Amino acid sequence: MRNLVLLAAVAACITACSKAPEAVATPPVAKAASAAAPAHAGIAWVKPDGASLDAVFTQARADNKPVFLYWGAVWCPPCNQIKATVFNRPDFVERSRAFIPVYLDGDTPGAQKLATQFKVRGYPTTILFKPDGTELTRLPGEVDAVQYMQVLKLGMGATQPIKETLAAALSATDSTAVALTPDAWRLLAYYAWDTDEAQLLAKKDVASTVLQLAQKCPPQEAEAAARLRLRAIVVAAQDTKSALDKTAALAQVQAILADPARARESTDILTNYANELVSVLTRNGSAQHAQLVADLGVALDRLASDQGLSKADRLGAVQAKVGLALQDIPKGGKTALAPELISQAQAAANQADQTTTDRYERQAVIPSAAHLLSDVGLIDASDAMLKAELPKAVSPYYHMLVLASNAKLRGDNAASLDWAEKAYVGSMGPATRMQWGSGYVQKLIELAPQDSARIEKAASQVIGELDAAPETFYERNRRSLEKMGAQLVSWNTGGKHAAVVQKLTTQLDGVCAKLPENDSATQACKGVFAKSGKSAKKA
Repeated sequence: MRNLVLLAAVAACITACSKAPEAVATPPVAKAASAAAPAHAGIAWVKPDGASLDAVFTQARADNKPVFLYWGAVWCPPCNQIKATVFNRPDFVERSRAFIPVYLDGDTPGAQKLATQFKVRGYPTTILFKPDGTELTRLPGEVDAVQYMQVLKLGMGATQPIKETLAAALSATDSTAVALTPDAWRLLAYYAWDTDEAQLLAKKDVASTVLQLAQKCPPQEAEAAARLRLRAIVVAAQDTKSALDKTAALAQVQAILADPARARESTDILTNYANELVSVLTRNGSAQHAQLVADLGVALDRLASDQGLSKADRLGAVQAKVGLALQDIPKGGKTALAPELISQAQAAANQADQTTTDRYERQAVIPSAAHLLSDVGLIDASDAMLKAELPKAVSPYYHMLVLASNAKLRGDNAASLDWAEKAYVGSMGPATRMQWGSGYVQKLIELAPQDSARIEKAASQVIGELDAAPETFYERNRRSLEKMGAQLVSWNTGGKHAAVVQKLTTQLDGVCAKLPENDSATQACKGVFAKSGKSAKKA
């Protein structure tokens, strides 16, 4: 997911893609993707009709073709990036004839239930399946387009699922590790660990497992070894029990950074996780810390000027460099960013704005550029860029969230809430509206907790739009409702807003009552306000 800093900034509403493809006759219950799906001549995208892919896999078995599943949303910046840089490539169009390409939009009926079945959560996620439905591998959504095509080719040529390849690698000795093919090691190195969703490993086992892979990967597989080492460090940042040898890992990272080819092959990791690499391997204020930040800065500058990379990747390199500088400024500190870094960020953002002509690529690039300007203190310039983009954006309601974030940075809570409300009003699609609506409620509770009337109105609207069908209460939908419910529970601590919460609980009970009694969705629905309902009754 391009630029985790960007996504985190609007996490209250978010964690893509494009227009409709040509019609397709098969599978029998599949139909041409809607206007939300990617439209590229020659790609026979199909869209499931309801919460089942059975017909797709029936057709796949009959044709002996693998299935390529794309899970995305119209508004999602990295989804639009894939559309603009991968799906429009002639070699992707050509390769798509060898598989059944399925477009699964998060706002289509049944999509969230399918997401639970196939363990897809973050937009975008792309998966290759064997004709019988066995998952082959998950493709990395943020790598360079050329790398993506190479990994896609490896996945289609794989003789076994990635789960079996992982087991073979983990059980390998020094001699048998060499026996694994270079392609097998590359598939492991480029596996989409960020969107695995416990498909291969429980979350608690990821850090130790990737570290084992990094240690077992033969040094002659230099590309795979470098990526696995970097990935092992990144996941160690989320696991305090990791057995990472930090001294050895620091030396390995410095060697990778000193090798332009190796560093470029891991552009996605370096740009998205520069801060994690530094924080795991060094102590702030130490000589090692300063040296690693400097080495990363040199590597990121190379990537930022690499015309072979996409505009989003080059922008991400500058964003990562800014992130490193911000990380070294104490919270509340008055240390200013270096003027040359501010100038670099401003130039990169303006160039991205001026040179990006593809409408879908702009959906990925402009929010990143605007965030970059905000991060270096140029909030007015960020606002101006976003407002100029609103009339022509694929999904302007996403940009409105960035405007809301900017207003909050200024300390203008009223403007922040107004932009968040406009974003919710303008959002489209049931899952998206639920996500944007619950995010708006959470922002109201954070910035205007005293405005109970506005909070009640917004939460009531979210509940009022719920479709009383089981498919409504799966995956992202369920999480959005649970987050809103948790915030309302907290807001109602001590029964301060018991009357409002009771009304919302009663309203939701009416939706829950229409669901099948023994369906798991019913329990999910009833659970949203269970605690808040108790709080209201106690009060």
